Amino acid sequence: MTSLPDDIRSILATDCGSTTTKAILIERGPDGYRLRVRGEAPTTVEAPFEDVTRGVLNAVREVEELCGRRLLDGDRIVSPQQGDVGVDLYLSTSSAGGGLQMMVTGLVKQMTGESAQRAALGAGAIVMDVMALNDGRRPHEKIQLLRQLRPDMILLSGGTDGGDVKRVAEMAELLAAADPKARLGAGYELPVIYAGNKDAAAAVQGSLDSRTALSVVPNLRPELERENLGPARDAIHDLFMEHVMAHAPGYKKLMTWSPVPIMPTPGAVGLIIEKIAKRDGMAVVGVDIGGATTDVFSVFRVKGEGETVFNRTVSANLGMSYSVSNVMAEAGIENILRWVPFSVDELDLRNRIKNKMIRPTTIPQTLEDLAIEQAICREALRLSFSQHRSLAVGLKGRQQSRDISDAMDQSASGSSLVDLLDLGLLVGSGGVLSHAPRRAQAMLMMLDAFLPEGITELAVDSIFMTPQLGVLSTVHEQAATEVFERDCLVVLGPSVAPVGAGKPGQSCMTVEVRGEGVPPAAHRVAFGEFRLVPTPGSGRLTLTVTPERGFDVGAGKGKPLAREVRAGVVGLVLDARGRSPFALPDGAEARIARLREWNRALAVYPREL
Repeated sequence: MTSLPDDIRSILATDCGSTTTKAILIERGPDGYRLRVRGEAPTTVEAPFEDVTRGVLNAVREVEELCGRRLLDGDRIVSPQQGDVGVDLYLSTSSAGGGLQMMVTGLVKQMTGESAQRAALGAGAIVMDVMALNDGRRPHEKIQLLRQLRPDMILLSGGTDGGDVKRVAEMAELLAAADPKARLGAGYELPVIYAGNKDAAAAVQGSLDSRTALSVVPNLRPELERENLGPARDAIHDLFMEHVMAHAPGYKKLMTWSPVPIMPTPGAVGLIIEKIAKRDGMAVVGVDIGGATTDVFSVFRVKGEGETVFNRTVSANLGMSYSVSNVMAEAGIENILRWVPFSVDELDLRNRIKNKMIRPTTIPQTLEDLAIEQAICREALRLSFSQHRSLAVGLKGRQQSRDISDAMDQSASGSSLVDLLDLGLLVGSGGVLSHAPRRAQAMLMMLDAFLPEGITELAVDSIFMTPQLGVLSTVHEQAATEVFERDCLVVLGPSVAPVGAGKPGQSCMTVEVRGEGVPPAAHRVAFGEFRLVPTPGSGRLTLTVTPERGFDVGAGKGKPLAREVRAGVVGLVLDARGRSPFALPDGAEARIARLREWNRALAVYPREL
């Protein structure tokens, strides 16, 4: 049983990653909860240790040394805190051992299949495949795939309540015929969650009860017009703990240390993004770019409705080290080259990328190496965000009121919920963003990759502690949000980007800036211009943006918009480079000159490349 929030003086939280275990110590002081210290150690889930708790204890010992007080009694975390020894609360997240890998099924791939995918992604899983009756694969191909993939868990969905029973039963029979084995061995039954038509539950149980660890939860698509993803997500979390984590080396012991269930790392990050969006009443996008995968999270309001929708996608083949060659393959070498601000031979660039893949722990040794890595990052982020926008869509199959323009657009039903003009906050995380030598580099990478529109605040996670804060938010929201705002989030600054096309040099907007410590000023911005306005201090600014006719910053074409935003460590960026479309010059010489001009505007590099 946890202490009451008012009684919690100190919190120790760990995140067991695939390579590194991170530990943070949070303490309550006169000004509320603050991060005290952070420590890390190699994760020990694999041979020769095969006990995740060894890495946790090593990371906690580093925290002990840095904070100068004792937290451990031998191999045990002292809890609750006694005098100056121990902590009141310990909790953890994990993606060690490859995280949570799932397969999902639905009757129609674009409807219940997509809903099942959203449920699994939102719970922190990597979706290995989406199987549906209409996916074009024959039964024997599906059976072969089920046997080969060996997922940690399967989410079986299909049909609305009161709808088709026969076809849902067919999917369950297919699963029974495949008799798939779980990734972590044959010592236990594969967990299967059924979240489909309630009328088909008996048929599904008849097929799968004796072969799998079957759980039945309410339908995730009870009606065409409505999704109910919560019960399926909760079941995924519970089964992840009971079945998957319980069979990973050392996790059974780790689970006894914390009164709070261990969460998959991405699920915990999604929680804190959701809570910040809800608290501030704004649309938020978060991205975590790692060595092998890139996660994108978003919270946007459904147009014409009061509700907000959380979405998460994972690009399991886009990353900065293990998956860096996939970025080159998917983006194309030309798209990476377009962001490099100096002449580089294509063969040389390919070799550099391959070297990074075979030596994933290396870091850039020269400024040129850094610029190339950051060019790759832009493409990894761009591709991941494009995939996210294609999945973060309204429900396909629901009735919508449509006008003539919608009728001409066949994709209007199920259109993306991601509206960049609505976006209030963009948060970046992961080594290439959080540990960029200059904060302006992280800001420019995010501006180039996401191309935010209107008025948007940009920020980075200083030392990647969002997973620990996410799981903390489930038991102590105040502590989690205070540390997130004060110690985790580094505000880079706002950007103002008008949407519209014009001729270079044509006036497109006027931006008035008022704020504490910032002299009132009006900045007239021409189309094609990219400018930094320094904003000293960390207070709040009031921006009043008046776009010219034909340009939009969120209130409509030619309509002014006023918004209060946070000043950041980089400053206010006025980005009139164009959004519909954004384009770089064609010729190499002109392109490099333009990139260098933008780099100089933000003082991105200490010297000209």
